[in-house]
Amino acid sequence: MALLQNSRSWRTTLNFLGISSLVSLGVMAHGGAVGAHHGPSHDQTIAQNPQPVTTSPFYKPAAPPPAVDILPDERVKQDALQPAIDPRVPALQRDYRGNLWVGGWRGLAQIDPNTGKILARVNIPSDEVNAMAEDKSGRLWVGTYEGLWRIDPRTKEITAANYTLPSNRVLSLQVDQRGYLWVGTDRGLALISPDRGLRMTTIQNLPGVSANALTLDAKGNLWVGTLEGVLHVNTASAKVLYHVKELPGGSVQAVATDRFGAIWAGTTSNLVEIDPQERTIKRSVTQLRGRDIVSIKFDRAGSAWVGTGRGLVRVNPYNGQVLGQIAGLPSDRILAVAPDTGKKLWVGTTEGLAWVHMKTFKSRPHFTFSQAR
Repeated sequence: MALLQNSRSWRTTLNFLGISSLVSLGVMAHGGAVGAHHGPSHDQTIAQNPQPVTTSPFYKPAAPPPAVDILPDERVKQDALQPAIDPRVPALQRDYRGNLWVGGWRGLAQIDPNTGKILARVNIPSDEVNAMAEDKSGRLWVGTYEGLWRIDPRTKEITAANYTLPSNRVLSLQVDQRGYLWVGTDRGLALISPDRGLRMTTIQNLPGVSANALTLDAKGNLWVGTLEGVLHVNTASAKVLYHVKELPGGSVQAVATDRFGAIWAGTTSNLVEIDPQERTIKRSVTQLRGRDIVSIKFDRAGSAWVGTGRGLVRVNPYNGQVLGQIAGLPSDRILAVAPDTGKKLWVGTTEGLAWVHMKTFKSRPHFTFSQAR
């Protein structure tokens, strides 16, 4: 009885002090209300330091999914969607200032041939440049698979375009002695006024159809390499004077004139010399029989640089002897040659641009225009 009275006395005192609610909260945090069960004493409850209640997430007892490497597959898909950039360089043209224009399937650029530094890039509607020529006013003409363009070398802008050709697929260009521009396409020839950029005449239905390559002889007449030999064309009358047939290999891909006026023609299987007066084949280069001849250029010393499907060779035109072959080029398939430019021989291949030292004949790639870029 005395204990009960003391207990009531303590409860009354606690209620008076406002402590009963604190005691009840402290007890309920550990299992329930005061007096609901036999638990720890009041003093023990106050002395405890309760921890916050946390709820752990619940996962179903299932195995995780297998790991899948998505990134490599996605890279392959994206690479397949992106068009491949072709590094070939089919056209090289030295301008009157001594700089070199590089025409390829990555577009058109002007470089300093002494250092290899890019001086300018020109945006043209087609990146597939196949032929170039400089007219007597120093303007650059660029033939592509989508037509013909005239570039001002000072402003680097297109100043004329011509779409009235026998075909927009331009394969060759040649400025004649009068200053007019001859344009070879896969469907014939066209004569262009360089000042106005207008077509003056066309020669279609050519024997051999396609005007693959062009050169001038000592008298200023035009020689045209076609799919069926070489044509001799009068530039004044725009008429075919003669057709040199039955060349070894048939299809002519390159023509050039040496310092003595002889015409050299490269076919799919040989290099031959043609007498322009007799209009007959004088000889063929025995060491190049069976080779695909793609380009021919003569340097100041008179040597012939012949680009083939199996490398670049130097030929003595006096006796037809092959003097050597250049090693270390980006590709063995040679598309264009520009000798005596920046004291170097510049070479365009299917895998980019390179230059050759004219004394040591060692080659170096131009990395900006190479596949390894």
